[in-house]
Amino acid sequence: MFRQPAFGIALSTLVFVSGLMTAPIPGNTSTETTTHNQPLLISSSQAATLTTNFQTNALEKSVFDEINRYRVSKKLPKLNLNANITEQARIHSQNMANGQIPFSHQGFEQRVKAIPLHYNSASENVAFNQGYDNPAMQAVTGWLESPGHLHNIHGNYNLTGIGVAANQKGEVYLTQIFIRTR
Repeated sequence: MFRQPAFGIALSTLVFVSGLMTAPIPGNTSTETTTHNQPLLISSSQAATLTTNFQTNALEKSVFDEINRYRVSKKLPKLNLNANITEQARIHSQNMANGQIPFSHQGFEQRVKAIPLHYNSASENVAFNQGYDNPAMQAVTGWLESPGHLHNIHGNYNLTGIGVAANQKGEVYLTQIFIRTR
């Protein structure tokens, strides 16, 4: 069971949503399961300059590098970055940043099905933050401190894709999709 800790509200906010989906394998008796944890609001008293001119590709690379650094430190294999997965993660982050969909896992199953790979399982971590100098590091730190997100990071996956988008309000949306190919 996932417990949601309570935190106070401060100047900068960071919100996470974690999801896990085990996709059906054609010709196999497994069933599709989707788990969505409630959003976890984490706040910090760090004051930061609000900026909307983030280098999203650099933030994506930062998330990728930090997650792999963490996995190696736990004796887990590194994830390989996949352009098709990254494209779906970017689309999701852009749609949330543009307000086309709410901050959520809405459409997760469709995103995974749109990736032209044969896979056994997939999961997704999503973060939203505003007011941090390094939104990628804030997202990774928060994911590592959250049991649901950490479960995804520790998962038996071999591929990942990361998408980051920011809007003019300075809101930064981050999506990381994890895939285990057959």
